[in-house]
Amino acid sequence: MSSLTYDLTLAGLSVGSAAALTGVGLIVTYRATGVLNFAHGAIAMVCAYALRSCVVEWGWPLWAGATVTLLVLAPGIGMVLERFVFRPLSVLGSDPAQTLVASIGVFVLLVGGAALLWGQGARDDAPELVPADPWGQLAVALLLAAGVGAVIRWTRSGRELRAVVDDRELAVLGGIDADRVAAAGWAFGSFTAGLTGVLLAPYVRLDPYGMPLLVVEVVAVAVAARMRSLPVAVVTALAVGVAQSQLTRLHPSGWGAPLLQAVGTNLFVVALLIAALALPRVGTRDALPRTATAHVPTPPGAWIVAAVLFLLPLGFAGPDLHTSVQVPALGVVLLSLVVVTGRGGQISLGQAAYAGLGALFTALLAAGRFPGLPRLPELAALALAVVLVAPLGLLTGWPAITRQGLALALATFAVGVGVSRFVFAQPYATSGLSLGRPAGFEGDRAYYVLELALLAAALLTTWLLRRGRTGRALAAMRDHESGAAAAGVPVPSLKLLAFVCGAALAALGGGMLGMGLRAFEPAAYDPVRGLLWFAAVVVLGADSTLGALAAAALLVGLDAGARGGVAAALIGVLAVLVGRFPGGPYEALRAAAVRLRPRRRATLTALGAQVRGRLRPVDRHAAAQRRDPAAADGAEPPQGPPAPDGESSAGGAGGTPTAADGRVRPQAPALTAHHLQARYDGFTALDDVTLTVPPGHVTAIVGPNGAGKSTLFHCLAGTHRPARGQVLLGARDITRLPAHARTRLGIARTFQRLAVFPSLTVAENVRVGAEQGRLQDPSAVERALRLLSLDGPVRSLPAAALPTGTLRRVELARALAGSPRVLLLDEPAAGLDTAEVTALARILEALAADGTALLVVEHDLDLVADLADTVHVMNAGRIVASGPPDRVLDAARSQENTA
Repeated sequence: MSSLTYDLTLAGLSVGSAAALTGVGLIVTYRATGVLNFAHGAIAMVCAYALRSCVVEWGWPLWAGATVTLLVLAPGIGMVLERFVFRPLSVLGSDPAQTLVASIGVFVLLVGGAALLWGQGARDDAPELVPADPWGQLAVALLLAAGVGAVIRWTRSGRELRAVVDDRELAVLGGIDADRVAAAGWAFGSFTAGLTGVLLAPYVRLDPYGMPLLVVEVVAVAVAARMRSLPVAVVTALAVGVAQSQLTRLHPSGWGAPLLQAVGTNLFVVALLIAALALPRVGTRDALPRTATAHVPTPPGAWIVAAVLFLLPLGFAGPDLHTSVQVPALGVVLLSLVVVTGRGGQISLGQAAYAGLGALFTALLAAGRFPGLPRLPELAALALAVVLVAPLGLLTGWPAITRQGLALALATFAVGVGVSRFVFAQPYATSGLSLGRPAGFEGDRAYYVLELALLAAALLTTWLLRRGRTGRALAAMRDHESGAAAAGVPVPSLKLLAFVCGAALAALGGGMLGMGLRAFEPAAYDPVRGLLWFAAVVVLGADSTLGALAAAALLVGLDAGARGGVAAALIGVLAVLVGRFPGGPYEALRAAAVRLRPRRRATLTALGAQVRGRLRPVDRHAAAQRRDPAAADGAEPPQGPPAPDGESSAGGAGGTPTAADGRVRPQAPALTAHHLQARYDGFTALDDVTLTVPPGHVTAIVGPNGAGKSTLFHCLAGTHRPARGQVLLGARDITRLPAHARTRLGIARTFQRLAVFPSLTVAENVRVGAEQGRLQDPSAVERALRLLSLDGPVRSLPAAALPTGTLRRVELARALAGSPRVLLLDEPAAGLDTAEVTALARILEALAADGTALLVVEHDLDLVADLADTVHVMNAGRIVASGPPDRVLDAARSQENTA
């Protein structure tokens, strides 16, 4: 027994050493560049193939092949990626979504390229670089980790690396070449990837798909180390490797035996699930694949062309039609990503799991093997499978409530890998399964007609989710999640809705795909396939249903009409270039056409101008609007707010608001904070803050940067929960209520950094606030637009095309459209000119006179002096002075000058 334990421990150390190398490489790359290199496993696979080609096919000595592979090819790949893929993204100021998609694109490109170059079959003749004795591999891992740790801690290069990680812009201002640091990080990370690949290749299946996924699974060790600690990564890798090896000696019995055995042989997958779902998350920056500009409209007639192309296969026969039946099914699967990612803005790398579950459940139900249910006809089995899979969308939807960006990508990918390993790869679930087609639709042509009908239903569902109140709320959540919550959008429930609907659509498409193939093929739904689908949808337009259909046709057509890997390589190239055209190829072509279009305009002769003047007088104002769309709001900034319909503003700042008929309006409740304390990572941002925001008054907060003003706003608005203290609205304790719930009680806010939804028009932005606010008033949108002078041509313009001053008015109009009783304004005058500030002051005075409670954080002390009834001065997280403006502002000015 002791000999067996020793042997299993040695085997576990061998596996753990390779995992430790992967963790070291991922951490160094992440710390140097901020990018989680999803392509790490693909680089490992390419280097393993390269060493095999050098030694086995070309007859090179092992030492020569290893030298070229590890010291030239592997670092070269990393430096090429940094220079031509990720450095341009950094220079262009791309959001983290683009770096994530580009990383996935590199993964897909290398996998597809390897399949084209070396074929898709597995190879078992890879040369051994280090003997099978695990001590050699362990020594390599430990020495490499120790060396990297020493360099980071005690050398100039390490200090530069830490400086770039802490603040890249400040490091550059300090004279550090951040590009050189990033290139070195990529080179070293690729070197460790190559070393991992050549060490693993002799002991695993060397194929373009298996090894990349195997290496990606061990990303758990880097996540467990919070992408920072090399010792934690090494210890975790060795511990999981030894534990996984020791578990192979267990032989459980009973109904749960297959699952327990699967856990024992896939312990790194279990670690990935735990690290991604349970441990403190990494990469919490927003990484939404958001639309940077207004949504590009579908070209005229495109849907007619698409309909004709999808009807064309009805004239096919034989293999062509057999291939074509896969296109509508895959189109439905990709529509699920349009809902989740394109419209909802949530990264989902696990949709292949839900598609596979849809196919598996359909097969089990049709075969009568689903526990507790009788055998069902195929069409009924498909419908029930969709119903059963849809709630499982909560597996990825629930983590999405508290996760964004990289953390959400890891969580959804972990779910996809877990389903693949613990369900699809287990014989007890999939052995002996076959899947027929519904009665009356056995033939390819009849089944294709059925698929078109189901595709039409999926398109209608997607269209409904992208239109109306729900569509606007999803777009608002995608464009600016915090702004959407402040407008009253129930972000958590909306995320769950997006993932549940996405899971249902993916299950429908997966079941259709299984019926089309007449079998359940686990390989058709592996996690690598999910990454390919995600990249294809994003690069062809994440929010475009037409783009999803084009991606389905492209993927199926290329794989059927060319060598395997062509589709993956093409999508990989497009994904690598995603930073150049984030809205998809059509937007890039349209923008290029606009740039290439001759700028010279036709001019009229003197006689022609005279005739035109007689027939149609020139509207100089309209002409100015056409020349300058940014000025299309048409009017001067609002000179004074009109009273709401049927109301007057009598009563003054301290009086009782009255309606036009003389009746007294209900008094708004006061917003009160008692003894608030807030902390961030041990730093006390608020310390025993108490204040009251009374109705009908303007309360201002001033103070130097870092005084705690924004933190106080977050606590009052519900975007941050204080460690101690209470927040009351009238007599109601709202301390634990989220932001959207407070908005529906009548608390609205604006942001220091503009929180508008760029893909929506001005009117749609304001409508989001009206639909999600405290009262459902049909006239609220028009009243808010008119109040802020946004009711002209500007109402139909996308917010992405407007200047800052107009966007400030759009944000305020959205807040007012929900009929708030308390209004929190965070630096509302930032970016406004003098005329706009004067107009803003008039509006705020009128709102206070109408009974609204206003709290304003503002650095413009002259505006505060003219506007506020009470001023609170904050410093170091405390309120240090309170009172009328003329008494406390002198102290505030002296503090800001000192700061």
